[in-house]
Parts: sequence; C-alpha cells; structure tokens
Amino acid sequence: MRTTTAAIAAVLLLGALTACSDDGGDDAKPPAESSAPAPDPDTEFLAAVEAAAFASWEDTGPTDDELVTFPPLWCGELEAGHSVAYLLDDPTYYPIGQDWGTAKPDAQELIVLGTESYCPEMRDQVVEELRATGAY
Repeated sequence: MRTTTAAIAAVLLLGALTACSDDGGDDAKPPAESSAPAPDPDTEFLAAVEAAAFASWEDTGPTDDELVTFPPLWCGELEAGHSVAYLLDDPTYYPIGQDWGTAKPDAQELIVLGTESYCPEMRDQVVEELRATGAY
C-alpha cells in the first residue's frame, strides 16, 4: 500500500509539475526577436555601384573610400532642399576625383544609388526630378 501510495503521489506530483511548465501564460518569456541587423549603407552602396559597372570608370575609377564620401553629402544637401541639378552643378558634390571622372548620366545614376543606400526617403524625389528633366 505504501508503494502504491508513493507511486500515486509521484504521478500526481509529476502531473502538477508538468502543468506548471510553460503554458504560454503571462509568466512565459516572450520569444526572442530575430531581427537582422540593418544593412550597412557603405556596403550596400558599393555593391550597387559595382553591379552598375559605370562606363565612365572603365579606365580609371574611384576607390571605395573616395566614393563613399559623396552620398552623405548628397543626402544632406537634398534634405536641405537642394536639387539634383544643384548637386551636379557644384564641384563639391559632383563625383569626380584627382584621377577619375564620371559622365553626367553615370553621375545621375550614382546619385540615385547613393540615395537608395543612405537616405532612401529621398529616392523618390531624386528619381522624379531626373525623370522631369528626361535624364532617368
């Protein structure tokens, strides 16, 4: 009888412990969020530029370090209300270096790629402006 009573008690205790396990109630820990890290704008931009394979740079092109300096400048000027035409008319913002240059159609596309990676909220404005001028 003692063995039967002990066995019944053990089964009931085991059942009680199982019932107290994670039942998804309020005491349950929320599942960990599996969020991927935000893409690095430099990496995203350089990959897009490489895929574009600009004809302007067949002989000599910019280094990655030279190239990634432009999009943050463009985004700042666009957010300040300046146009793509303003960027392309100002030597500070035109994508050109000591040993390399960019044809205007490539520069226009480059600005689109830069805004996609660094300030995507400005991309539609850039594309609309370029389309209005027949450039995109």
